[in-house]
Amino acid sequence: MPFHQWDYLFAIGTIFAALDAFNIGANDVANSFATSVASKSLTMKQATLAAAVMEFAGAVAVGARTADTIKNGIISSDIFEGNAGVQLLAFTCALVVSASWLMICTRMSWPVSTTYSIVSAVAGVGVAVGGADSVNWGWNGGKGLATIFAGFLIAPAISAGFGAVLFLFVKFGVLRRKNPFPYALACGPLVFFLTAAVMTMSIVFKGSPSLGLDELPSNELAAAVVGTAAVVCALSVLFWVPYVYCKVARKDYTIRWYHFFFGPALWWRQPPADAQDSIANVVDYRVRADLDGEHHSNVKPQQAGAHADLASSGASNEEKIIEEPMSSGPVHESTLNKEVEKADPHPIEGAWAEPKNLWIIMRYKAVPWIVKKATHGLTYDINAAQTGAAGSAQARRMQEVYARAKQYPNETEACFSFVQVLTACVNSFAHGANDVSNAIGPYAAIYQVWSSMEIAGKKAAVPIWILVAGACFIVIGLATYGYNIMKVLGNKITLMSPSRGFSMELGASITVILASQYGLPVSTTMCITGSTIGVALCNGDLRSVNWRAIGWIFLGWVLTVPIAGTLAGCLMGIILNAPHF
Repeated sequence: MPFHQWDYLFAIGTIFAALDAFNIGANDVANSFATSVASKSLTMKQATLAAAVMEFAGAVAVGARTADTIKNGIISSDIFEGNAGVQLLAFTCALVVSASWLMICTRMSWPVSTTYSIVSAVAGVGVAVGGADSVNWGWNGGKGLATIFAGFLIAPAISAGFGAVLFLFVKFGVLRRKNPFPYALACGPLVFFLTAAVMTMSIVFKGSPSLGLDELPSNELAAAVVGTAAVVCALSVLFWVPYVYCKVARKDYTIRWYHFFFGPALWWRQPPADAQDSIANVVDYRVRADLDGEHHSNVKPQQAGAHADLASSGASNEEKIIEEPMSSGPVHESTLNKEVEKADPHPIEGAWAEPKNLWIIMRYKAVPWIVKKATHGLTYDINAAQTGAAGSAQARRMQEVYARAKQYPNETEACFSFVQVLTACVNSFAHGANDVSNAIGPYAAIYQVWSSMEIAGKKAAVPIWILVAGACFIVIGLATYGYNIMKVLGNKITLMSPSRGFSMELGASITVILASQYGLPVSTTMCITGSTIGVALCNGDLRSVNWRAIGWIFLGWVLTVPIAGTLAGCLMGIILNAPHF
């Protein structure tokens, strides 16, 4: 029988658990896809679609069926002294503060740790209920509060090292070659093998808490990891290599995405007769114009000559070439035509409350406005936001950062684009399976207390509908507000490209896997940020990193712990000790 006298607390907890999941999607999921969008491997719409599938699948398919009611063992359930109502209030207060703080951070474009936010809030309510002694301030096998402060340095440092090592191998093994594309194509299956192995371990150790795969014998576990990686490697040889070769080396501009599934049959596919005369059939991954003698894979000959003339005349890199269309004679535009084009095609005539005008307002005014606002997050130009408005101080500062990083041929970068997308998708799957518990863990305790009128123990059962709801709000958060964090990561920190993004994401994944095995405290947000810095430093110039942006990000990390903990403790203390009739 439910705790009906506390229905209002259950309702408040439900609302803020949904808001917390929304902000996890907006703030945390960007960690997986920010580098892919910044490097132009994925568009914002593609990233959102991929995240929606992977996050939902991870959360619902292999998400935890039981959740830690007291996050990370920060406080003990004994402090509630058998009073289920106080425990219900405690977790409600923790969710209210955590969700509110994450919303503020997302609005201010601060990528913070959602795990640290809820842990700090739970610690705060623990102090309010049982005093300072009720909180485990020590290390406690990697589960105490001290792990939070240690994670500020451990996670970024280790992740930066792994990201830098991976990119240095790529840089000197492939990118610095005189003709790097054949090396990139040949090394592709090996890169897929390494990536698949790391991603499999990521799912086993971090992303499948309900399957217990990490409890398999070591020989079976190793066989599963190597076997999965070998299968992915074989598939890349059969499907990926011929597809990329036809698209890039043969310059077959008629090839489409679905031709990927033709596999080996593509070796016998003949490109158009004029294919070799065309530009490479790949995305232009460059962030800045190549006017310094670098590779011009996607620039037509006449445009390249114009660029050279521009450079010799002393024009800046940011100036663009505007090609005027040739015409047979002067064109005189009618002023009347301009006014007609600007006129409202569906004007309101007469009183607005008339049925025909209400229909016009609904069909042509209100609905388009709602659709535009609802899809704003999907159409937001991440790359433009990261580089800054033309002529602004931010744009000049970012151009100085970009100028200190070398750009590599688009054909070579295209090879790493596929692997980067694979890494981002698997990271997103693991995130959905594991980190959705940041919102549903406390809420599972709230639901159990409210529905059973008994205090929740160390573990609380998680109904499938809570996992589905949490996954849905995570996806909605990314789709509608994730751009506010994505515009800070990636090109806002350093010049981004698929080869760099692949190294960053894989370096962060390796760090998380090792940390989960040795009980080290890490945050995915801190890992990807540290890995980004490590790869950026491989440019050999400290000024290739936007240290101002790093400073703001680090400030958000530091402020999360005391603010979330203090606010949650104060809220809990005020309610517990409030005067009443």
